[in-house]
Amino acid sequence: MKRAEARAPSANEDTTENFCKLDRAIASAIINLQMNLEVILTPAELPVLKQRDLRATACVVFDVLRATSTFVTALHNGAKAIIPVSEISETLAFKKAEGGKRKAEIILLGGERDGVRISANGIDFDLGNSPREYTPEKVRGKTIVSTTTNGTRALRACAGAQTVLAASFLNLTATAEFLRRKNFKNVLLVCAGTGENAALEDVLAAGALCEIFFTGKIAETLSDSAEIARRTFVQTKPDLAAAIGDSQNGRRLLAIPELREDVAFCLQRDIFPMVAKMEADGVIQCG
Repeated sequence: MKRAEARAPSANEDTTENFCKLDRAIASAIINLQMNLEVILTPAELPVLKQRDLRATACVVFDVLRATSTFVTALHNGAKAIIPVSEISETLAFKKAEGGKRKAEIILLGGERDGVRISANGIDFDLGNSPREYTPEKVRGKTIVSTTTNGTRALRACAGAQTVLAASFLNLTATAEFLRRKNFKNVLLVCAGTGENAALEDVLAAGALCEIFFTGKIAETLSDSAEIARRTFVQTKPDLAAAIGDSQNGRRLLAIPELREDVAFCLQRDIFPMVAKMEADGVIQCG
């Protein structure tokens, strides 16, 4: 009988196995933690946050394609800080202050509208919203003021929380470990979404974090929204790249030649072992 030749694992199988190994490793480290876990699936729910007492809650914001992935990348590459603002006019005001009260800082303007780098009032922004733009050579030691369509809005909506983190697939393990170390009892995962709608990639990232905690049997209360996100991730994990490539934001970016590589970049798991934490003054720095 002819012996079957060994088959090398596909890239997709490697990715799935890596996800499983990471989930098991983190789950074993956090098995004694107990928390209440909830997910905001769409940005339409953000206004309700203003009515909630979040002082005993850790909020984790996901805008996978691409704001939070970009912020994490910039901080890893040496940016001094990220200042997320809601409006273009606010970013321009910060730039004007560079010659005044913030003259000791070098400020770069970053962000997008409809995925495109901003140009407003005769000023071209220094950076768009592609994480691949935020290289060490460009951002090291700089303060970046950024406005994006959904990501910055979600972060600002969480301003009243005990702790606010900007998270992505790029730093998912570090984010989970931070929550474990701080022993938060209430954790709210916020999906920034697209417009007023859910974004599949954000739900999947939130679900990946829920799966870590669920596997470790540390989620004392798993809300229905958290269970929806977790099950969506579990079902999609065998071909995560294809699922996100078929999402609304995935399709849009893949159709733009200069931005299509952003999708694969943002789906890398745990390449940055750091946490992006928003302080009380709204500034995001390495936590």
